[in-house]
Amino acid sequence: MRVIPSQDERDLAAMCRKLLAAEMEPDAQWKALTEAGVLGLPIDGSLTDVGVFCLEAGRALCPRVVQSTVYAALAIHWLGVGSDWLHRLTSGEARGTYALFDSRDSSVGLKLSGVADFVPDADVADVIIASTGSGVVAVDTSAAGVSIEPVPMMGGYSAFTVRFDDVLVDAVDADEEQLRRVANAIVALDCLDLVGVGEAVVQRTVDYTTMREQFGRPIASFQAAQHMVADMHIALAAARLAAQSAVFWIGRGHTATRETAVARMRAAEVKTITLDAHQLHGGMGYVVDTDLHKFSERARVLSTLGGGADIAAKWLEGEMNWGGER
Repeated sequence: MRVIPSQDERDLAAMCRKLLAAEMEPDAQWKALTEAGVLGLPIDGSLTDVGVFCLEAGRALCPRVVQSTVYAALAIHWLGVGSDWLHRLTSGEARGTYALFDSRDSSVGLKLSGVADFVPDADVADVIIASTGSGVVAVDTSAAGVSIEPVPMMGGYSAFTVRFDDVLVDAVDADEEQLRRVANAIVALDCLDLVGVGEAVVQRTVDYTTMREQFGRPIASFQAAQHMVADMHIALAAARLAAQSAVFWIGRGHTATRETAVARMRAAEVKTITLDAHQLHGGMGYVVDTDLHKFSERARVLSTLGGGADIAAKWLEGEMNWGGER
């Protein structure tokens, strides 16, 4: 596995960072990212390229609908379902989302019935790529029989319960390994989003502790603060390497459940990083005097949605017991 990014990857990261840092209205940002080719990365780039964007998206708290659309395009490209939607998603004409983790009471013949929980950005999505007990389907959210209900989440995270009642769908068969590879890819990419969150938080903390003085000295000069920041750096480095490893192997055709599980467990520590950052900021972020709370809310949601560190440990246990394929 290559650890040092290539020049192309560094250029892509710089471009994404510049676009995401610009002050734009959501529609203008969506258009800028589309014109830059970000929505087409699942088709025109590698999974590593998608990961480069996801890390920068986390650093900038990019609206998650962008990633939901990218993930939907990735699922369509890899699983071969709903191919008519692919151009519309990658061109920015349509938005998409996915329900590949939790689909209960699902049945599909020519029509789909069932429920999907915690579907991100379903209210603005034009298509949902969902797994069922018998395959994968592409669901037009404007179709008859689709109902969408909001699920209250912290930080205003956009999640919904989607109910399907005899909805006409485009369906394909997909074996368990195919579905697991796509699901693992989304988990690994979200781990890189968490790494981006952690990088932004650590940088803000370093800047603040260098500037803020206590007893006539910068906070950063105190050994206790130095140790906390060092621990944050170490945890973040481990999360970054684990997520990059998972993306690397998945991008080369492996299911990589073991690597994905490790990445998930390491990325969950970003939540602790944000809590330490609040402490070093004197608790200001808890009362929204800064926007630090936005990073901690995103870290808390992404570190648990779709399975937290405890669930990832069970994935790893299963791989160790059964000798699962990388």
